[in-house]
Amino acid sequence: MSMHIVDPQPYPAGSHAMSRKKKSPEPLSERVRQSLDEYFDQLDSTEPNELYQLVIAQTEQPLFERVMRYTGGNQTRAATVLGISRATLRKKLALYNID
Repeated sequence: MSMHIVDPQPYPAGSHAMSRKKKSPEPLSERVRQSLDEYFDQLDSTEPNELYQLVIAQTEQPLFERVMRYTGGNQTRAATVLGISRATLRKKLALYNID
């Protein structure tokens, strides 16, 4: 089953981008596929190791950074957007040293 999550507010309030006609965002999964294809192309003949851990490590920190920016630092709202508890959010923010 494929899940498509849409950001309900893709632009900050007051952004000039709001005046442009909104188009449906590309599914995040497609961006991940493109990035992985590029990664595999760059490997040439080298076999990747521990790819799952690499992907998690490379995506989790920017995810938390951008969600905190999107929510203006509101941890309650960020936890809701992420679908995790505030306690888990706080642990991840401390892990990545995100204010």
